[in-house]
Amino acid sequence: MASGFTEQALPSWRRAVLKVGSSLLTTPEGALTGENADALAAFVTASRDAGREVVIVSSGAVAAGRGLAPAPDRSTGLSGRQALAALGQTRLVGLWQTFFDAPVAQVLLTHDDLRNRRRYLNARTTLRELLALGAIPVINENDTVAVDELKLGDNDNLAAIVAALVDADVLFIASDIPGLYTADPRTVPAALPVPDLAEVTPAHLDSAGGAGSAAGTGGMRTKLDAAIKAAAAGIETVLFDGRDTRCIARLAEGMLTGTRLRAPQSRLAARKYWLRHAPAAGRISVDTGALDALRGRGASLLPGGVVDAAGEFARGDVVEILAEGTVLARGVAQYSATDVRRIARRHTRDIEAVLGYSYGETIVHRDDLVILPDPARTA
Repeated sequence: MASGFTEQALPSWRRAVLKVGSSLLTTPEGALTGENADALAAFVTASRDAGREVVIVSSGAVAAGRGLAPAPDRSTGLSGRQALAALGQTRLVGLWQTFFDAPVAQVLLTHDDLRNRRRYLNARTTLRELLALGAIPVINENDTVAVDELKLGDNDNLAAIVAALVDADVLFIASDIPGLYTADPRTVPAALPVPDLAEVTPAHLDSAGGAGSAAGTGGMRTKLDAAIKAAAAGIETVLFDGRDTRCIARLAEGMLTGTRLRAPQSRLAARKYWLRHAPAAGRISVDTGALDALRGRGASLLPGGVVDAAGEFARGDVVEILAEGTVLARGVAQYSATDVRRIARRHTRDIEAVLGYSYGETIVHRDDLVILPDPARTA
């Protein structure tokens, strides 16, 4: 059937997460194929050439492993799927690398990596560094060690979490149908396309179908669940047909034929609201040079501008930043209070020598910092 979707403008974006499901990377027999990945990779390349950044969340490792297993009939149950994932993951990353001149970086995440604050920040820092290096991160759940009760569930859900992790502006979900309909178009021919949705409601979730293929683990419902998670972080979600080469080519030109799932507020507004209102675990005092850099240039807070730290906050806690006795900003600390006191007034190159390790050159990264509009509050 014809999709029924008309073309519309994409939201403005600088950084995006592209989720690609198993159904787009496997044949009906379950073998790994690059037929659909070719056009999607061209979209990533065109976006990067335009100065944007793209992180790929890709399924397909288990399916690829099934095609490589000497005895695939033995690969049943959790341990079997874990073995297939181990076999197929390198083949999956190798497939993506064939489409890019830039290096592809494999990143495998688990439930614990995203629930443990320290490991979450480590993953966030690693992904930022990969993007800064010009690499293309390809992310998947680490199925080789995940257990059922601690699995993230599906890669739609993982993609929404990663979108928040890297401060993406938009989440692209490539599917095997053109977008969201009022009902499952595979079983209800009269279903109507939904090109634009201000908010996902329980009614939309109830009307969503299940998995669309044997290779996939999710269907439209998981995509709507992912859109809800992304929207909570101020990130819009875009659903489109990952088999439609013209649709994909037009994405690179800023046009969508599919469904746009809006967020009630911008990513920056959602992030700033959280930073302003989250409980602060401590305070960092800075000098006038750091004050000027933070307020005037939108810079990150470096150790050279730090005077002292108060409280016993941990890495990942929200802290208040003070200058001349006045709270001027709030942000997420990349180092504990003890570490901050040890590296205060030091150059960034001295961090590892002083501490014996380094989480990067910033005490508070500018992406994790909000300048308060009213600096009248005094310490």
